[in-house]
Amino acid sequence: MLTNEKLQAALHLLEITGGEQQADPGPSEAGLVDLIAGAETLKRLLCAHQALATAALAATVEAADAERGVPTARRGRSVAPMVARARGLSESRGGRHTAAATVLVREMPQTFDALRGGRIEEWTAHQLVAATNDLTSADRRRVDEALTRQLTAPGEGGRRLVGSARALAQQLDPAAALTAARRAAADRRVTLRPAPDCMTYLTAVLTAEDGYRVQASLNHAAATLVAANDPRAGEARTHAQLTADLLVDLITGADPVTDPVPTKLHLVMTDSTLFGTDGPAGDAPATIPGVGPVPADLARQIAATAATNDRLWIQRLFLSPDRSRLVAMESDTRLYPSGLAQLIRLRDQRCAAPFCDAPIRHLDHVTPVAEGGRTSFANGEGLCVRCNHTKELPGFRVVRDDAAGTTTWTIPTGHTLTRNDPPPLGYPELLPALMDIPPPEPEEPDEPAA
Repeated sequence: MLTNEKLQAALHLLEITGGEQQADPGPSEAGLVDLIAGAETLKRLLCAHQALATAALAATVEAADAERGVPTARRGRSVAPMVARARGLSESRGGRHTAAATVLVREMPQTFDALRGGRIEEWTAHQLVAATNDLTSADRRRVDEALTRQLTAPGEGGRRLVGSARALAQQLDPAAALTAARRAAADRRVTLRPAPDCMTYLTAVLTAEDGYRVQASLNHAAATLVAANDPRAGEARTHAQLTADLLVDLITGADPVTDPVPTKLHLVMTDSTLFGTDGPAGDAPATIPGVGPVPADLARQIAATAATNDRLWIQRLFLSPDRSRLVAMESDTRLYPSGLAQLIRLRDQRCAAPFCDAPIRHLDHVTPVAEGGRTSFANGEGLCVRCNHTKELPGFRVVRDDAAGTTTWTIPTGHTLTRNDPPPLGYPELLPALMDIPPPEPEEPDEPAA
C-alpha cells in the first residue's frame, strides 16, 4: 500500500526535479532512484484507482440499462467506448481495459491489492485476468488466492506470475483450457503494421506447433543454403536476414529481386517529390497509406521500378487551398460510388473515430440515410468494424464539419471528442521558415584528461 509518507516523498521529489533546471543540483543519486521508485508506485496506485472508477462506471451503466429493460446480454455496451474516449485509447484497447478492471475489482482481490500496493504493474494485472478468462468466477477466485504468496514475494517477475496463473487455470479446468486453445486456433491470422525506418511488422498468430514448424523450416532452409555455398545465401547476409528473405520467397513463390510480384501499392506523393524538384519541396517524403512515410529518394526508386515493369499508374488528388485536406480525386472510372469510396479511404487513412488507428473496414454515413444523410464525400467516413457498431449505440452521436475537416463524437455522458482529418500525406508539412533554419554548429570535443 502506498502510505501517505511515501506519497508525500514522491510528490516532494517531483517538485524538486520538475520545471526548469534550477541552480540547485537537486537530489542525490540515491534520491533520484527513490524518485523513480516512488513515481512508479504512484503510477500503479493511480492504475488501481482507474480500475475502481471503471468498475463503478460499469455497475452504474448496467443498473441503468436494467431499469430501461435492456436485455441482459446487451447491458453495459456503452461502457467500453466511454472508457476508451476518457483514456484517449482506441475502442479495442478501451474494451480490454474495461473488462480487466471489472474482473480485478469484482473477482480478483489479491491481484487488485498487489496493483494498488505497487507490487505489480497494470500490464501484469491484465495478463493475470486474461489467464483466467475461461474459468468460472469461483475458480478464478481460487487462482487469485493461490497466487497470494507469489504476489507478495519480493522480486517476482510478471511472466512467472502469469505462467503460474495459466498452469493453475489449466489444472482447475482442463476442459476449458482445451476449448480455449481450439478457439484461439480458430483466430489465427496474419497482420501488417508499420515499423520504424520504412519497415513493417508482418505478424502471424499461429498455433504453437505451426509456429515452431515455420521457424524451424526457415532456419533449416537458411542453414542448407549456407552449407551448400548457394549464391542465394549471399556472403553479406546474416542468418536473420536470410530467413526473412526466404520467408518472402516461399510465400510469394518468386525471387523478390528478379521476379516482382504484381501487387497494387498506393504510394502518395507530391508532384515535386515524384519529379525530384530542387529544394525542400522535392525532398518531402511520400506515404504508403496504412504503413507510413517513405523518404523521397526511396519513393522515386519504387516509382521508377514500377514504371520499368509497366506497373505505374498515376492518379491526381486535389487539395484544399491551404493544402491541409483532400477534397477531390481524378478518376478514370464512371462508377462514382467506387471512386468516392477510394477518396474517403485516402482522406481518412485510418478509422475516423477519435483515438482509433485501426484499419478502415466499413464506409459509413455520418448522418444516417434514414435521417436524410446523403451518400456524399462530406457525409462519408471510414471506420473500423467496432467503432461503426459503437456509433449506433444509444447516446452516441457523430457530426461532421466537412468545411473544417473535423468529425465530432458525443458519448452518452455528453462529453465530446473531435478529430481532425489527417494531412493528405499523413504527416504535417514543414513550414518554410523551419526549412531555412541552419543546422546547429557541431560542438567542440571535450579536451582529453591530462
